[in-house]
Amino acid sequence: MLPTPPLVTGWLGVCHHLLLAFSLVVAVYLKDSWWATEDVLRTSDPAREGLVKVQSFGERIVLFVLNVVIFGRLERNLDDDAMFFLPHSGKEEAKILWRDGAAVGFYTTKAKGSLCGDGTGTCYLLPVLDTVFVRRRHRGQGLGVAMLRDFCETFPDDEALGVSWPISPAMYQVCRKFLLAHPEERARLWEVEPPGAWGQRGSIWLKVQLQQAGLPAPESA
Repeated sequence: MLPTPPLVTGWLGVCHHLLLAFSLVVAVYLKDSWWATEDVLRTSDPAREGLVKVQSFGERIVLFVLNVVIFGRLERNLDDDAMFFLPHSGKEEAKILWRDGAAVGFYTTKAKGSLCGDGTGTCYLLPVLDTVFVRRRHRGQGLGVAMLRDFCETFPDDEALGVSWPISPAMYQVCRKFLLAHPEERARLWEVEPPGAWGQRGSIWLKVQLQQAGLPAPESA
């Protein structure tokens, strides 16, 4: 049995504790009790269904568990160093995907005008879809496409939207399916490196067309 730590009262404290027990994470200590990770991801609120914007401290905990514990430790190929999401800051915009009372995925965005990173004065020039995750047993059901569609619908007035470079093979397939079904979005969806200037953008639709024609796609944005 894991020893009971002092009551964790802050977001950084929760993160710190989980990271200390990273190889053994099976529970999270909240409100004087241990909670199994699967229980942390459940809700009794019937209003939580579909994509819900992360706003509360509790939702930040759910986002952290999905990202660092479920994806980072349990459902990621640990040999794939290219696929790893850092813990999201409290200022990062995110939505959690809820289905039948459980959190099954999430996506995060970099807002237009937000800083590209600590210690830099450079800001993103367009909204950017930064991370997307769907739990293994819920994949193959179009949820990734649904999250990409929600991202695009959230910014109807922006002429250009970004997806963070490099796009993984799985995310590329999501983009391909989405753009084949939504031709109106083909001209404004770009693979981007921060901050997203024109020289840092690559057309995702062009990449789809080149691959369909059996031609080599551009290597980077």
